[in-house]
Amino acid sequence: MELWLTQLLQWLALPEFGLSTVFVVSFISATLLPMGSEPAVFGLIKLNPDLFWSAIAVATVGNTLGGMFSWWMGWGSRKVSKRWSNSAQHVRALAWLEKLGPKACLLSWLPGVGDPLCAVAGWLQMPLWPCTLYMAIGKFARYLTMTAGLLWVFPG
Repeated sequence: MELWLTQLLQWLALPEFGLSTVFVVSFISATLLPMGSEPAVFGLIKLNPDLFWSAIAVATVGNTLGGMFSWWMGWGSRKVSKRWSNSAQHVRALAWLEKLGPKACLLSWLPGVGDPLCAVAGWLQMPLWPCTLYMAIGKFARYLTMTAGLLWVFPG
């Protein structure tokens, strides 16, 4: 098992497979697993500054596809269980999301709430493609802002 894990980490190592690593990490970090993809994007760009736009694009695509996966998990969970907590907070949150519609997915970039937001959008059966468009816009803006900010703070 240890050999397999070592080989996997070597295969995903930066920069040899940099863009594929960024894609995989970005996809996984957009699911409900607690993981951040910004360090992988920043690391690749620090090692290969000419890959700035490629890394941002690949991270955005991977993270958006991960958000779509979360949307599908939410959609599927509605089919399995129609139960939802009736607490005042949940009722207010659902009303807010239903009022905003797919535009709420612009906030899918937020840490801690963005990934569950995609799943709830699926659970509420919001249309997939508008949700995906708003997810992509929010995630692109986050990667661009975070990476440019990190490059400004750590220029060397």
